[in-house]
Amino acid sequence: MHQHFKIYKPNNYLSQFIYEKKRHKKLLGELHDFPKGTMAIGRLDEDSEGLLFLTTEGMMSEIVRDKKVEKEYFAQVDGLVTQQAIDALQIGVEIGVKGTKYITKPCKADFLPVLPDCIGAGHKIRDERHGPTSWLRITLTEGKFRQVRKMTAKVGFPTLRLVRYRIGNETLDGMESGKVIEVSGFNL
Repeated sequence: MHQHFKIYKPNNYLSQFIYEKKRHKKLLGELHDFPKGTMAIGRLDEDSEGLLFLTTEGMMSEIVRDKKVEKEYFAQVDGLVTQQAIDALQIGVEIGVKGTKYITKPCKADFLPVLPDCIGAGHKIRDERHGPTSWLRITLTEGKFRQVRKMTAKVGFPTLRLVRYRIGNETLDGMESGKVIEVSGFNL
């Protein structure tokens, strides 16, 4: 019988269970006693946080990573985002992927006026004296390496904090950073 988990991956954790380099890193296995063979479906960078699925079923990974499944991100960016930047994100921007130029697929992007309670507005990135920040909501059906960060930087607003809020119909609602919930399956 396979087991499935949804977790709120905290910032500064690797989306893996084994790290073979000498420096100590925080790993997912420190959050919960997962069964043998548990794997992350997709990844979030060490400096990103948010919804991550784990499973003991390899085929589940293919289903979740399908191009039809939306992934929604909240990005706190440096500066006050312009409508021009939002429009460019929606159309697609050129980023580098594995040393080649890539145009991102059209996506949903808009301002995020109110941050959901589960995100924790108290997680300070920097002091307001260093300039204003704003929040964006970006919904993708693809997931290139550091894609959201590259996209916001390309339109002139580097990402300071990145949270994956939703995968399919599953969200972080009711979860706090570091929480692990065992589920019977994923609502995609």
